Amino acid sequence: MNAPTAPAVRYEPHGYAPDGTPVQRWHLDSGTGTTAAVLTYGGILQHLTVPATDGTRASVVLGLPTAEAYAAARGPYLGALVGRYANRLAHGRFPLDGADHTVPANDRGHALHGGPDGFDRRVWRATPVPDPHAAAVRLTLLSPDGDMGFPGTLEVAVTYRLGADHTLTLDYEARTDRPTVVNLTHHAYFDLTAGTPGLAGHTLRVPGAHYLPVDAGAIPVGPPAPVDATPFDLREPTPLGPRLAPEAVAADPQLTAAGGYDHTWLLDTGPGPDGLRPAAALAALDGSRAMEVWTTEPAVQVYTGNQLDASLTGTDGRPLTRHRAVCLETQHLPDSPNHPEYPTTVLRPGQEFRSRTAYRFPHLGAG
Repeated sequence: MNAPTAPAVRYEPHGYAPDGTPVQRWHLDSGTGTTAAVLTYGGILQHLTVPATDGTRASVVLGLPTAEAYAAARGPYLGALVGRYANRLAHGRFPLDGADHTVPANDRGHALHGGPDGFDRRVWRATPVPDPHAAAVRLTLLSPDGDMGFPGTLEVAVTYRLGADHTLTLDYEARTDRPTVVNLTHHAYFDLTAGTPGLAGHTLRVPGAHYLPVDAGAIPVGPPAPVDATPFDLREPTPLGPRLAPEAVAADPQLTAAGGYDHTWLLDTGPGPDGLRPAAALAALDGSRAMEVWTTEPAVQVYTGNQLDASLTGTDGRPLTRHRAVCLETQHLPDSPNHPEYPTTVLRPGQEFRSRTAYRFPHLGAG
C-alpha cells in the first residue's frame, strides 16, 4: 500500500431524489488505503473499499451506481440508515403511555424499518467533521411530529467516521420533544470476497447463546430460545455455505420461512471500557479480509440477503443475487414496544438517544 496521507473529505453532486432534491456523495479517505462513499439520500453507504491482505482494493458492501437507482429499488434498504424504528412493529401498532399509535404496514401486514417512507428514503443534510485522525461527515435529519405515525419531533444525527486505523464508526444521536420510540440501525450488505463466491466464501461468528424465533411475518414469538444444537449456534466461526445450502434451509422451519437467516441474536458479552461489545465477526475463507462488528446495542439482526433476486445490478456490474452478502444490523429487539419484557426503546424529552457501532478490519491491524 502507498505511504499514509492525511485523512480527507470531499463531496460532489450525485443526482436527485424523487422529489427533485439534489443528492450529494461524500467521499471519506482514511489516508491509509481505506475509503468510503456516503450519499445524503438515505444516508447510504455506497461503497467501503478495504484492502485485502495482498493489497488488492475492493468494496466490501453492496451498492448501486446512482441515487435514482436506490430510489427505484423498493425493499432491500441497500446500505441505508434505517429509522425511526428498525426491524418490525407487529401489525404496525404500538402502545405508549396509554395511547395507541399506528405506523403504515409495509411488510406482510407489519411495519418494517419505520414504514414505507422511512429514514432510508429521506435526504439528509451533511457537514464535514474536523478530525486529524479520521475522515468524518455528520448527517442530520428532522423527523416531524406524526411522521409515519410516530409521535414527537425527532432530531437525528449520524456521524460516519473512517479512521486512519481503517475502522469505520457510526455514531447515532436523537432527541425528541414528545415521548416516542426509537430504534436506529444500518443496513449495509457485507461481502468480503468482492462477489466471488458470496456468502459461501465466508465464516460468521455471533457471540449469542439465544436468538428470537419468529412467526411467518418475522414477528418474535415466545421467549428467546437457546441456540444449542440448532443452526443458530454461531458462537464459533461457522462456514455459511453449508448453513445456507438448500437442504439445510429446508431442514429447519425457521430458516425455511425466511429463506435463510433473518433473525435477532441477543449479545452475551457486556460492554468493555469503550462501551462496546462484540456483535459479529465475518471472515473470508481465503483469508483475504476479516471484519469485526462492535456495538453499544444489545442485539444484532443477521440477514443473509434472502430476498435479493438478481433484479438489481451493483456498482461492480454484477447482479445482486440471493445470499451474496450479509447484513449485521446492530439494534434493540424487534417489536420491543409490544414486549414490556424487552429492553425499552422509549425516548422522552430531555433524554438523548446515543448508540455506536464500529466495523474493524483485523487483517489490517485495526482493532
